[in-house]
Amino acid sequence: MLFSPSSYIHTHILLHPPTSFKPHNLPKPPRSMASGDNQFPPQKQDAQPGKEHLMDPTPRAATHHYKPANKLVGKVALVTGGDSGIGRAVAHCFAMEGATVAFTYVKGQEDKDASDTVNMLSKAKHADAKDPLAIPTDLGYDDNCKRVVDEVVNSFSRIDILINNAAEQYEAGSIEEIDEPRLERVFRTNIFSYFFTTRHALKHMKEGSCIINTTSVTAYKGNPKLLDYTATKGAIVAFTRGLALQLVQKGIRVNGVAPGPIWTPLIPSSFTEDESASFGKEVPMGRAGQPHEVAPAYVFLACNVDSSYITGQVIHPNGGSIVNG
Repeated sequence: MLFSPSSYIHTHILLHPPTSFKPHNLPKPPRSMASGDNQFPPQKQDAQPGKEHLMDPTPRAATHHYKPANKLVGKVALVTGGDSGIGRAVAHCFAMEGATVAFTYVKGQEDKDASDTVNMLSKAKHADAKDPLAIPTDLGYDDNCKRVVDEVVNSFSRIDILINNAAEQYEAGSIEEIDEPRLERVFRTNIFSYFFTTRHALKHMKEGSCIINTTSVTAYKGNPKLLDYTATKGAIVAFTRGLALQLVQKGIRVNGVAPGPIWTPLIPSSFTEDESASFGKEVPMGRAGQPHEVAPAYVFLACNVDSSYITGQVIHPNGGSIVNG
């Protein structure tokens, strides 16, 4: 069977890739629209983390069709990898729903996207919420995760909603191409950071709080060219289920979201021009999703009125792929 990148989930990157597997092409000048059967204009960014402001078209983090209903008023939310892509869309929805939002990003690499997100959240901010907080860090290490949690708690006194969303990925034709430094890097960002951030955040979370982990359709379908990434996303599913059982008696719900192909900065920074151009074509809906189409799943899981009887589960916004998971 031919491989297609349309089955990927793409979230966000927090670690700087080693030069040995760094993407090598600079982005082409933006074009107004895709041609032929392509979903997007061919494009390639030179390194991870990808930059949302360089993408053509820019991913849509918001839609005027979304009608907020004050579902998260009074809540404090921490979103890792929240400066772009799915993280930005989630942070924006949370802000519209009344939450005070903090998010992480990579200093120097994502300053522009982080600044744009702060402006976006400030405009959406509820009257009862505090100003958004952007925290630069590398979440692959325990001390950094503790510092992020401490900064949020020092600013807002507590954490009610934790969104573990940070991720990175690199293509490989075979397992032989995945050396130890790369494997450690991907696991540090994609699953170690979930453990570290959760462990520190739980000290400041009370009954009624919730944790939502971003996994991927690849955890259920597999992906031959993203073997290490896929392994971490499977680990996130297991982490979600086990943690939900561990915390259920404390009244803290733990769930996950497993997006399919979503148009985010990880696409042009991970794949070839041709793969980026055709991204998302092979799902039943025939297209990639936009971040704003995924974010309401997080709102649903974060709102106790909507999902008080749901824990240890995963929602699948993936364009129609049946995963039976």
